[in-house]
Amino acid sequence: MSRLLEVSKLDASYGATKVLFDIAFSLEEGGITAILGANGAGKTTTLRALCQVCRTSGSIRFGGKELVGMATEDVVRLGIAHVPDGRGTFTGVSVEDNLRLGAYVRRDKRGVAEDIERMYERFPRLRERRHQQAGTLSGGEQQMLAISRALMLRPRLLLLDEPSFGLAPLIVAEIFEIMRRINTEDRVSMLLVEQNASLALDLADNAYLLETGRVVISGTSEKIKNDETVRKAYLGF
Repeated sequence: MSRLLEVSKLDASYGATKVLFDIAFSLEEGGITAILGANGAGKTTTLRALCQVCRTSGSIRFGGKELVGMATEDVVRLGIAHVPDGRGTFTGVSVEDNLRLGAYVRRDKRGVAEDIERMYERFPRLRERRHQQAGTLSGGEQQMLAISRALMLRPRLLLLDEPSFGLAPLIVAEIFEIMRRINTEDRVSMLLVEQNASLALDLADNAYLLETGRVVISGTSEKIKNDETVRKAYLGF
């Protein structure tokens, strides 16, 4: 597999507050990489830096193109879709309108209609609620909608920020199984930020552990999962 994403010497900050310090990581085309760490480690900022919604320096190369300094809407057009923490659905409009908004950069009306149907096949509960206001959905349904809306972009890379947060274990298991299918069937690469390290390592191929904005450990998910010292010191399982 070739590298889809290569990050090196990346710093990120909000105003005068620096959050990421000289981090480096990569992601293979068609792979799943997890970013792990405690609250405040810089996981969410890493995803925001890739989308260029915070101040960054260093290098972020995606498909051979440099993202640092690029406008966020141009990053999206390259094929990077972001499912933010808290789901970020448009609560005042319907499920179907949310899906259409996910395809706002596309001009292929027929393809958009076909992809909406594909989302309903993948998430049958969304079909049942297609005309319902997104803000009235359950937490699990909103997460399904957020993922579906991001997929309407037909992304090469899907950024997922805490997809398990606040959801019941059965719903989490269902969503993670669908994410696995999206990766294997549609070949969508994924960068996953997740507090539940065990869950993330079961899904991902590789993982990077952040501590106070720095990468402290990296390796295959299997290696990190089986390293008892790492698990006890950093991951809590």
